[in-house]
Amino acid sequence: MTEARIPAIDAWAQPGTAVLLNRPEFASLFRVTGETARFEGVPVEELLANMDQAGIERAVLRAWCGPDGWIISNDEIAEIVARNPKRFLGLATVDLLRPVEAVRELERAVQDLGMSGLFILPWMWNLPPNDRHYYPLYVKCIELGVPFCCQVGHTGPLRPSEPGRPIPYLDDVALTFPDLTVVGGHIGHPWTDEMIDLAWKYPNVYIDTSAHLPRYYPPTLVHFMNSYGQDKVLWGTNYPMLPVDRCREQVEDLGLKPEAKEKFLRLNAQRVFKLAE
Repeated sequence: MTEARIPAIDAWAQPGTAVLLNRPEFASLFRVTGETARFEGVPVEELLANMDQAGIERAVLRAWCGPDGWIISNDEIAEIVARNPKRFLGLATVDLLRPVEAVRELERAVQDLGMSGLFILPWMWNLPPNDRHYYPLYVKCIELGVPFCCQVGHTGPLRPSEPGRPIPYLDDVALTFPDLTVVGGHIGHPWTDEMIDLAWKYPNVYIDTSAHLPRYYPPTLVHFMNSYGQDKVLWGTNYPMLPVDRCREQVEDLGLKPEAKEKFLRLNAQRVFKLAE
């Protein structure tokens, strides 16, 4: 009997807006991935069609903000989610350098717009997650019951990688805020073993595998996913920087146990983002 295909949840995607894809820092990213940049933008309808073809039930879309202003606003993400509530959920972001406004915006995004968590790119701000600018936001995440999601590891864009080191930065955060759910995206390479250690050490720390094709996952990560860490890793793509179909197809070649594969592709994301069955 053929194994039923697991309807996947993509833990890291963003709409392929022209504003995002024309950011100069992404030129190096498309160069190293070999993907063709769509500078005119990618319609949401194309993403939905790709998700249908790849067997992806839902995707977590991220808002983007940096020191030079908004790239994809919380309201833009909320509008996409409102049009497709069974296919998408949204993560809010904030202007990290305006702490009081940032806390108010996070609260508005979750309570009024229905966003499902907070997303910050440490490399965008050149501030690691244990910087004081983040701390009021962590308290608000705990109050609102939503996760904090960030990038870990080196940067594909030509920006400093140091803010993405899991230890000591996320280690400090998890120690200081044990009730905060943290998802470190992009697997943490070249410090993946550090990220694995944090996910094993702390009940509320998770990894997502976005920005890496499954055939290139480090063996230590695959072993973790398939054994003692099968409850701690979420599948992600980083669409539109990587195609959803290749990211999904290559999961089948990882040799995951059936129960580990279902957790990786679906159940762990359901739990972290508090999605109904």
